Amino acid sequence: MFSSGIRKLEISASELSFENDSKKILKDIRPNWDADKICFKVFTDGLSNKLIGCYLEDDRNDVVLVRINGSGSEIVINREEELEAFGLLSAAGCAPPLYCTFNNGMAYGFFPGVPLDVETVREPKIQRLIAKELVKIHKIKGPSQVPLKSEYKERVLSWLDALPSHYEDPLKQLVFEKEIPPKAELKNELDEIVRTLEGLNMDVVFSHNDTLLKNIIYNEQEEKVNLIDYEYAFYNYEAFDIGNHFAEFAGIDNVNYDLYPERDEQLRWLKYYLEYKYEAEGSPAVTDEDVERLYVQTNKCACAAHFFWTIWALIQGKYSLINFNYVQYASTRLTEYYRRKKEFFSLELPR
Repeated sequence: MFSSGIRKLEISASELSFENDSKKILKDIRPNWDADKICFKVFTDGLSNKLIGCYLEDDRNDVVLVRINGSGSEIVINREEELEAFGLLSAAGCAPPLYCTFNNGMAYGFFPGVPLDVETVREPKIQRLIAKELVKIHKIKGPSQVPLKSEYKERVLSWLDALPSHYEDPLKQLVFEKEIPPKAELKNELDEIVRTLEGLNMDVVFSHNDTLLKNIIYNEQEEKVNLIDYEYAFYNYEAFDIGNHFAEFAGIDNVNYDLYPERDEQLRWLKYYLEYKYEAEGSPAVTDEDVERLYVQTNKCACAAHFFWTIWALIQGKYSLINFNYVQYASTRLTEYYRRKKEFFSLELPR
């Protein structure tokens, strides 16, 4: 297994003393660095963990990222499986090198570039690059699993089992009581989602599953994109990565689902994806029917993604120490799920 070959340091890092703790880690993986000359940059966009960039002032090309796992994140993330996913992606050139793990995190390489935003994600040249990178990830072959099966249902079920019944914060509790249905009703929704997805005859691939804008890094100099953060990578429907990505056009800080791409933009994006996919497979040219089929699958998967992140956010709202309104975010995602459900679930595959 990949994880068995990774150096494990018996160090526990704290968000309150991250500079000193990071230096202990760097002493092992960058022994030639002068501790007094190490610079730190804290990244604030993450919703699950604390991320610190470490580098020397006179050499900013060698950046080490130290990630401290978020409080309670082990409830929604299997860290051993994350390491396996990291290894598969790194071997395929889709992830940076992983230097080590420590008791509550890991240290790894850095992809230069800038994260996407609600404007850059709409640029056709960048959309082409995203589609190309997703095809590359979806072609990764992991440990034998025949036939490949989506893990979506079992992931969400495990989260539903861990769903909080109460929040100490009265404002969180108020939103939870007013806007989130009972667990039994949520399980019924999951059953309907799974039945819908299973009837679409979709390809199952190794998926990133967290294709939000801040996880897509654009390197203008090299004209490429890289996806970062592999905590939720597992086997899933091919169209889930795409539908989830389209849902993330709305942004995180000021969510606006009016930014969800219209049909014409989706069809263009999906054609990019299928062209790269077929090229890699040596398949015939993409047909309009192929694009329409993926369009239907993708929009149904967008609903599945809304539900996925609803349940995730309800758990994060209970345990995470990150300053983000997770319970309200869960309500926002669930509201959009219900708003789009009838429209998207009624779409029919081309005959």
